[in-house]
Amino acid sequence: MTLPRMTRHTALTAIFAIVALALAILAGRALIAQVSGDRGIAAIASSTDIDVGGIEVDVTADNAYAAREKGWKQAIQDAWKKLKGPAISQGQLESLVSAVVIEREELGPKRYIATLGVSFDRARAGAILGRGGQAARSAPMLLIPVTISAGTETVYEVRNPWQRAWAEYQPGGSRVDYVRPSGANGDSLLVTFGQTTRRSRTWWRNILDQFGASDVLMAVADLRYRWPGGPVDGTFTARYGPDNTYLDSFTMSARNPAELQAMLNKAVRRFNTIYEKALADGQIKPDPTLNLGTPQLDPAVQQLINLGRNAEAQARARAAAEAAAAQAAQAGEPTGGETLPVQTPAIVSSFVVQFATPNAGAVDATIAAVRATPGVRGAATSSLAIGGTSVMSVSYGGSLSELAAALKARGFTVRQGGNALAISR
Repeated sequence: MTLPRMTRHTALTAIFAIVALALAILAGRALIAQVSGDRGIAAIASSTDIDVGGIEVDVTADNAYAAREKGWKQAIQDAWKKLKGPAISQGQLESLVSAVVIEREELGPKRYIATLGVSFDRARAGAILGRGGQAARSAPMLLIPVTISAGTETVYEVRNPWQRAWAEYQPGGSRVDYVRPSGANGDSLLVTFGQTTRRSRTWWRNILDQFGASDVLMAVADLRYRWPGGPVDGTFTARYGPDNTYLDSFTMSARNPAELQAMLNKAVRRFNTIYEKALADGQIKPDPTLNLGTPQLDPAVQQLINLGRNAEAQARARAAAEAAAAQAAQAGEPTGGETLPVQTPAIVSSFVVQFATPNAGAVDATIAAVRATPGVRGAATSSLAIGGTSVMSVSYGGSLSELAAALKARGFTVRQGGNALAISR
């Protein structure tokens, strides 16, 4: 049985509508998938404590708890030695500690093996170490942790150990003010590896404004797995700025994937040392090309421009005055030593005049011509819009209609409405 042509057309239309609806639903799901999922690691709250990490201890005692306590005391002493602190009693030393961070630990019946970090209170320890004053810090720097593995560049697309290492890093004592995005929601779309290769200052300014940063740091970790479950070699590169400027690089290795996170944590501290040195050497400094504000001319150049505009306006005003005097002479108005009749002083009123200003020269020319109009006592811009319509306030000894007639005599096209005029050439 053959369907009528109209029926076939209706059926095809319905099929196309269903397909379009299905594609729209799938596209929406794909877009949601790009910003959802298991991603995002919030950075820990930073403090100003003096942190010393990577302290390795291996001690034995009568039981597990005694071994852990002994290991922590040894870690505190070793951390103090790393800071080159003076000799003080164990009790006084422990009173300076604000936290002991467990990076890795193995606890046996009588043995304690661990890698620990020790945080000393800056106010108390700084007085003993002679570092009570806080060194000047950098401007807020957006930190982008890039992982390269198996030919894929990753930032926040999925959770990864390199992002975790930076999120868990405690930068309170660093001179570098790190801005570390969590990577959740739209961060994975906004901050990508492709962004690090862009040079557009407009693109970068938009990104930096989203996170309240002034510039950008790129920490690149190129990880190579020798074989599954085997050693992991890492090549780490520190870069800076929208031009992806190279600062320094180094290599580290982990014996197996289980030790990868510990290696990355050490690499983060190494990066901080590189960035602090670059800051001290003046390599990390504000990039003026990232400032998209109104460009500022050199004061000397701006003064020359202003002098030229003033001279041009004065020349136009003199020419207008001479032309007005010539017209008055032709009309038989009294000049020279003739006795002028006593005139009643005109009432000076202020009127609003709109005028087109396609460029700065049009502003000066229009104001000069209005000021030279007979009866005008003064004219000044009250609203300036280059490329649009500006507004001036005109003091005139007469009525609005008389001002309109005077401006028409000066060659202006005048439109009158209410208590204002609009003029153009």
